[in-house]
Amino acid sequence: MYARRAYSLLTLPLVFLLAGCDAVVMSPSGDIAMQQRDLIVVSTVLMLLIVVPVMLLTGFFAWHYRQSNKKATYDPDWHHSTQLELVIWSAPLLIIIALGAVTWITTHTLDPYRKLDRLDASRPIPADVQPLKVQVVALDWKWLFIYPDYGVASVNEMAAPVDVPIEFQITGSTVMNAFYVPALAGMIYAMPGMQTQLHAVINKAGDYQGFSANYSGAGFSHMRFTFKGLDGAGFDQWVAGVRASPAALGREEYLKLERPSEREPVRHYGQTMVGLYDAILNLCVEPTKMCMRDMMAIDAKGGLGLASVYNVSRLSYDAERRRGVLPQPPAEYVTALCAAAPEVMLSPASPPSYGLSRLAP
Repeated sequence: MYARRAYSLLTLPLVFLLAGCDAVVMSPSGDIAMQQRDLIVVSTVLMLLIVVPVMLLTGFFAWHYRQSNKKATYDPDWHHSTQLELVIWSAPLLIIIALGAVTWITTHTLDPYRKLDRLDASRPIPADVQPLKVQVVALDWKWLFIYPDYGVASVNEMAAPVDVPIEFQITGSTVMNAFYVPALAGMIYAMPGMQTQLHAVINKAGDYQGFSANYSGAGFSHMRFTFKGLDGAGFDQWVAGVRASPAALGREEYLKLERPSEREPVRHYGQTMVGLYDAILNLCVEPTKMCMRDMMAIDAKGGLGLASVYNVSRLSYDAERRRGVLPQPPAEYVTALCAAAPEVMLSPASPPSYGLSRLAP
């Protein structure tokens, strides 16, 4: 008994440590994350409508029908009650129907691929506001953010203007990661050779933490970045500061950055190569590698050589075409592979501006 009390006293300070936790998931700063928070609350309340009464009645029955309570009705032959059966089955059924309806609605409205139609619950998106495009690459073990409309990039730091829709294009370099800014929206996977999307908006200025929510190796614990929510003028100033960096991000620089490393500091690139993200997505940053899209196009034509074209055509399920009912497509063959295009650095002369005057209603 004394050992149990001592253990309780030792673990009591741990409870006070929880007071310092930032429950950002339940107090987000972006509209998408806010709707996800509401979904968690609604689902929990609906389930508690069953859980709480069951727990209370379990305690009540154990106390009321205890052996020492002679006033409780003792009926060992009782076996059925229609009224009780209706309550037991109808209440959970109604909860399941409500949860199903909520899940169906939110599955479509919170689809990360769906473009936003509002800034928050009370404000639609103004017609003159252009979305901010951000290309995200999960590296080992750091994050690369490319701003194609500005021709700049940053490592382990991202900024976005408040109340402006953000369109994310997300991919990875090696293993699967998960892009997650709890204050902004839910987590989205980043996978090599594939692209996922996310549409979100930040409604409050501040510095927020982003990280990978999927274990990806030794440096996973430090694969974190800062997400800056800025007003329009502050974002324009941040872009100007990044553009002032003399560093340029091309093929060679990216291949060096792609190598595994931990605890990478924030770095900025004032210029980026045109089409770099597309080369990363298609796994052909190295000039000697064929892009994945080109390889798939060749395979769609039957592969390399007459033999492979013949073999693929024989495997076709289009019986009508083989019988000559439909016109035969012209023969196409791959005769050569082109080398990678020369690097062209992008630095737009007049990128979108999200200054305060731009966001005024």
